[in-house]
Amino acid sequence: MEKNVLEFLENSQRMYGEKTACADMNNELTYTQLMNQAEFIGSCLSLKIKPTQGVPVYMDKTCNTLSLFMGIVYAGGYYCMLDTTHPAERINLILDTIQADILVVDNKSAKKAEKLGFQGEIINLDELLEEYDGQAVDSEAQERLEKIREQALDTDPLYSIFTSGSTGVPKGVIVNHRSTIDFIDCFTETFGITNEDVIGNQAPFDFDVSVKDIYSSLKTGATLQLIPKMCFSFPTKLLDFLDDRKVTTIIWAVSALCIVTTLNGFEYKRPSSLNKIMFSGEVMPIKHLNAWRVQYPDAMFVNLYGPTEITCNCTYYIIDREFGLDEKLPMGKPFANERVFLLDDEDKLVDAGRPGELGEICVSGTAVTMGYLRNPEKTAAAFVQNPLNDRYLETIYRTGDLGYYSEDGELFFSSRKDFQIKHMGHRIELGEIETYMNAIEGLLRSCCIFDTDENKILGFFEIEGASELDRKGVTHALKDKVPQWMIPNVLVKVETMPITKNGKIDRKELMKIYKEQEA
Repeated sequence: MEKNVLEFLENSQRMYGEKTACADMNNELTYTQLMNQAEFIGSCLSLKIKPTQGVPVYMDKTCNTLSLFMGIVYAGGYYCMLDTTHPAERINLILDTIQADILVVDNKSAKKAEKLGFQGEIINLDELLEEYDGQAVDSEAQERLEKIREQALDTDPLYSIFTSGSTGVPKGVIVNHRSTIDFIDCFTETFGITNEDVIGNQAPFDFDVSVKDIYSSLKTGATLQLIPKMCFSFPTKLLDFLDDRKVTTIIWAVSALCIVTTLNGFEYKRPSSLNKIMFSGEVMPIKHLNAWRVQYPDAMFVNLYGPTEITCNCTYYIIDREFGLDEKLPMGKPFANERVFLLDDEDKLVDAGRPGELGEICVSGTAVTMGYLRNPEKTAAAFVQNPLNDRYLETIYRTGDLGYYSEDGELFFSSRKDFQIKHMGHRIELGEIETYMNAIEGLLRSCCIFDTDENKILGFFEIEGASELDRKGVTHALKDKVPQWMIPNVLVKVETMPITKNGKIDRKELMKIYKEQEA
């Protein structure tokens, strides 16, 4: 059993040394090149950081970014990817939380980094790699790296991902080697990912979906293809990329898959190598799922669920039947070595014997991460002792999501706790309204938001190209499906659903659109 993710890289290098480990639009690295480059970077950084120290990375994702991540790990630190498009104020909040004294940039991001006013040392990766001559590190540096490795624990941090905080201050989830290794071992085995796979990476490296791409590749000796962000604005370019690079496996945000079907991408091309299509982050609209399944009847489709705080995912559902437009996909079952259960408002277990009853989705097991960086209050609120266990210490993560069991014992996601509203005396799940809206003919995608100031349900919807569906049509269709008090008080037609960089519907932007229309 590995205790450090570098063993994934080193094992694959031994077996598949000259095979492409990672490729972007401008560069590619074999497993040997990736490992050697990472060792060199690690030998340089080991003179500048202490073990378990955080190293912020301020650049776009490339093959060299991946070698930098591994270099930081060789140096005994953990990496934290920063988004160069974020405002300086947010970046500085993160840097303050990490208490960073070095920041790694590249030529492209160096000028922007200067404007951050960072007081520590700025290291330019491109300049560092110019010094690299392609040879193994010298004996003194090798000895230093070996000593770092000998002292390393599997509970040492590997990476930190910052998620948005309710107070406006980002929360940095800290994930260790053990959690990542345990999850990736289960993930690759469950879905049969091997050295013959080519994984098409959509997610930014500061988003936890990318963890599955990166470490599934390193673990199995697969090839990781980094898809340029601009491809997701032009489906023809995206489909060409998947086809040209012979991508077999995609683990994408739901919205990324929906982009292809919304813009009728398959009328242009059907990439021939795809055989594993996985998605997470939001509820997958059945209409879009069915459009993908028509194109790939023999592919494995998987609905994944889980937040960053439990190392990517805790449940999976392999789709094995047709679903009607007004049906929901089950969450499926927990990954090996993870326990997933529901707790009611009194912290009592909600099991399959209480069908239809909502409970908060809770998770225990090795995949539960180490909490939030320098944020004991938020950590203590979400990472808690299992209230069902009074015998020994058992930390669980309370997701803030609601779930329920169906009559036949299948587990379903309902909505965020904060998306459950009280309206006209009724308790309503906004996700349920969206399910029915998504089933309406001519409607592509919907999103419901509760305006607490005006006590109104707002229903946003996007229509298919030739559809003449309007607000009246949506209301009329919903009347046959839901009670009157679940029909949105205001319906807003949008040209396209605004999407966050993590591939989720941007609710803040929708509210902005609504307020502008109202004004």
